[in-house]
Amino acid sequence: MAKKKGLIVQKYGGSSVKDAAHIKNVARRVVKKKKLGNNVVVVVSALGGTTDALVALAGQLTKNPRDREMDMLLATGEQVSIALLAMAIHDLGEEAVSFTGYQVGIQTDPSHTQARIMDIDTKKMYKALKVHGIVIVAGFQGITPDNEITTLGRGGSDLTAVALAAALKSDRCEIFTDVDGIFTTDPRIVKDARKIDSICYEEMLELASLGAKVMHSRSIEVADKYNVPLYVGNSKNYGKGTLITREDKGMEQVLVRGVALNENEAKITIVGVPDKPGVAARIFKTIAEAKINVDMIIQNKTTTKTTDISFTIPQTGLKKAVKVIKDVAKKIKASDVITDEKIAKISVVGVGMRSHSGVAYMLFDALAKAKINIDMISTSEIKISCVIDIAKGKSAVKVLHNVFGLAKKKKK
Repeated sequence: MAKKKGLIVQKYGGSSVKDAAHIKNVARRVVKKKKLGNNVVVVVSALGGTTDALVALAGQLTKNPRDREMDMLLATGEQVSIALLAMAIHDLGEEAVSFTGYQVGIQTDPSHTQARIMDIDTKKMYKALKVHGIVIVAGFQGITPDNEITTLGRGGSDLTAVALAAALKSDRCEIFTDVDGIFTTDPRIVKDARKIDSICYEEMLELASLGAKVMHSRSIEVADKYNVPLYVGNSKNYGKGTLITREDKGMEQVLVRGVALNENEAKITIVGVPDKPGVAARIFKTIAEAKINVDMIIQNKTTTKTTDISFTIPQTGLKKAVKVIKDVAKKIKASDVITDEKIAKISVVGVGMRSHSGVAYMLFDALAKAKINIDMISTSEIKISCVIDIAKGKSAVKVLHNVFGLAKKKKK
């Protein structure tokens, strides 16, 4: 009886296909995977730097390009890379066919530049796999029921790959980039950061949302929902990467899995908010209606029947948020609105926190000894986050990485 072929979804980012030499390298990797007895679906980003160049070109024409036209423009980047990769695979003597996201039926909602995948029609891909064995799909894009081209926003190519892996019920989804896997922290900050062999969806989701940049949180959410095993590795070598999967008992033995730093947040404080029921709801309803994402929130009561409410948001949304907040602050008769862009969020993550005590003490004690003051604190079952001075951010990473014993084991 013939062995059933496996089905692997691979994704290569822009740095992996930035020029002809890199595209040829990816082609060889894809062909090697096929020759091991697999059908392969390959999701590709635009060539490195292409998307930024297109955005810059649009900026030379108008300060306010319409979202629909930006989607039409940016979707062309991936169309170039999928065609070139198909050509490189053909040159190696293998069959392959390239498709845009909308050609293979990746259907999205109509939210231009930030669309969400609603459905994937897999019939065309299954048919193409039977004929060619290798199907190349443009990441980051889809089409609405009204045949409007959309893009998926930040991390869209990862999301495309994971969604295709779920829809096709593939054996696993392999995400290739220019790093060796998921590390205990950013190796550019801590030189002896250790590569993690395996991590659960929950931990990876926290790290991704807290500032770790290898994977985007949306793709982890989909992988978790549909139990898609994810593998993150380096496209330039065949070394062992990181497997992201469901939690097992062994994972709880590790107290902290990683340390994340986010230097792209800002804090807004509304001073002198009337201490009355419904006022906070009114403030955050206004923020929600403006589509501003809020992260951490604290409230400090005063002795004057007022309260100060502080919260953090992405720095990119600060200008828009301040305008909205000042308007609502005036309406509720708050006394002032203060902003602070010189903050960073430092976080430790690990499912082992559920079964081990003392993590908060270790974190606070380590930061105190390093003379790093804490401004805000947020916790969950498996993470502790603190807002600190941005100037102390990288120092805090080094301190916490050391205190929780996350460095590489030194060879004897």
